Amino acid sequence: MLSITDISIRLAGRLLIDQSTVQIPPGARVGLVGRNGTGKSTLFKAIRGELSLESGSISLPPRWRVGSLAQEAPSGPESLIEVVLRADLERDALLRESETADDPDRIAEIQTRLVDIDAHSAPARAAAILSGLGFSAADQARACSEFSGGWRMRVALAATLFAAPDLLLLDEPTNYLDLEGTLWLEDHLAHYPRTVIVISHDRDLLETSVDQILHLDRGRLTLYRGGYSSFEEQRATREMLDAKAVKRQEAERARLQAFVERFKAKASKARQAQSRVKMLERMKPIAALVTQDVREITFPAPERLLSPPIIAVDNASVGYDPAQPVLNRVTLRIDNDDRVALLGSNGNGKSTLVKLLAGRLAPFSGKVTRADKLSIAYFAQHQLDELDETGSPYTHVRKLMAEAPESKVRARAGAIGFSGKAADTLVKSLSGGEKARLLLGLATFFGPNMIILDEPTNHLDIDSRAALAEAINEFPGAVIMVSHDRYLIEACADRLWVVADKTVKTYDGDLDDYRRMILSSRSGAAARETDRTQVTEKTERPRGDNRRNALKQKITAAEAEIARITEIIAKIDGALSLPDIFTRDPKQAAQLSKARANAADALARAEEQWLEASTLYDEVAG
Repeated sequence: MLSITDISIRLAGRLLIDQSTVQIPPGARVGLVGRNGTGKSTLFKAIRGELSLESGSISLPPRWRVGSLAQEAPSGPESLIEVVLRADLERDALLRESETADDPDRIAEIQTRLVDIDAHSAPARAAAILSGLGFSAADQARACSEFSGGWRMRVALAATLFAAPDLLLLDEPTNYLDLEGTLWLEDHLAHYPRTVIVISHDRDLLETSVDQILHLDRGRLTLYRGGYSSFEEQRATREMLDAKAVKRQEAERARLQAFVERFKAKASKARQAQSRVKMLERMKPIAALVTQDVREITFPAPERLLSPPIIAVDNASVGYDPAQPVLNRVTLRIDNDDRVALLGSNGNGKSTLVKLLAGRLAPFSGKVTRADKLSIAYFAQHQLDELDETGSPYTHVRKLMAEAPESKVRARAGAIGFSGKAADTLVKSLSGGEKARLLLGLATFFGPNMIILDEPTNHLDIDSRAALAEAINEFPGAVIMVSHDRYLIEACADRLWVVADKTVKTYDGDLDDYRRMILSSRSGAAARETDRTQVTEKTERPRGDNRRNALKQKITAAEAEIARITEIIAKIDGALSLPDIFTRDPKQAAQLSKARANAADALARAEEQWLEASTLYDEVAG
């Protein structure tokens, strides 16, 4: 059990958690929620022992392993599968020791323990996790250093999940995932066999993957049973009762104070008045509900609606190399009031499509027709890095209103969420959510006819995501969105387009249908077919997957595994060949025999993998 007892945490002079106590039982799946900046990540640091407590204690069972996502993405010449396999430190250490151990007793212990932890199935388990997070079989054999930072963070997540710690701490794990990877992770966490605490602003993950909600609010931790919807209902009821209790207490205070004021000067009533003074002193104040209204998000309406369609694409191909287009035969139409969500794994071409729609990429062939005077706003997470860190929201708005008077610039800064002193805060001091709000306001500043939103919910808390959904629904123009947030898609999109197999198709089902399809494909043979046809993009994923090289790497890895297991079997056979082993120590002999049988099974699997990869290599090589 994770026991958090009367803890207080202060950071940079600010009290984040104040004398809070909570008990989390083994096997619980907990969603940690709260506004940005309340101290959720700080609590994780305290649980990991990286931060000192001002008071109180945090205790774990002595043998529990605590795992969390690495802060830095792995990078190096090792293949993805090797990086993930090494996350199981015990298995890795046992395998290394098995290569040098020559004592029969120790060999038996090592092989028995490897059987106990199901070590020989580890490569299959690691491959399944990598596949679920969007890596094809060919990707898994490639060097980690070949992938971009975002993809390497997925590898770090895969390694953390594979290690299967007793306490799994995940801080916004979907930030590096597409919708497909998020759907897989939701399902994986829902079946995680040990204790997990996940910080997330994703309503669907909190609804489907956890069975308790830990709420951090105004420095206090409160544990609620059930998913996010149940939490919202329980919290609303609790706050209503608290508000009534505050009113009752205020009325009682007023009554006692009136009695004291009336009779404190009368000798006959002095004792009763003094008694009521003591009652007032003992009356512990009930924390009144502090309203934390979320600043709304608004998108300026375009000056006028254009004649439909505002964009028509006819049989277009587009990409970065005319010889290898990312998308082919794209035909689609966008009207004024369309709300379109783009589905499909990262690397399939969603960003390429939105760049085509935004006019940032010209088609190699086909035709793109845009309405006259069409204005498009484009928001993408990478643009956060383009903000001037030394500037403020006011200076960014001022650049867009160079001739406007001070009052109008201040008013416009306030309209996008930065009123008063907030407008003069340096960008480098803004939170991720505040930067996203600023960028949204700047991107849509002049009232566009169409807004393209590429992962707009990263860094936004749950309430801000709801405000974004409301802004999208109230906007009179068209909206194209790429998002891993299922809540946002379901709340706003009325059309779904799937970007896959080098083209774009309308998806007639809903997100529940799509979720079932994704989970089925990534856990079975359909995943391999998807991997085979997956398209890579120049700016998001390394291009030019060489299937021959990937197969060659698999052959080399299988050959190394065959050699390693063969050496282990030779050592076991040497121990079993001792003349008196069966009479002197029958228990040890039985362990060695069992270890040899398991090693023989592992050898057969490695040989089968080698044969399969060699056959495919010969076919590809021609």
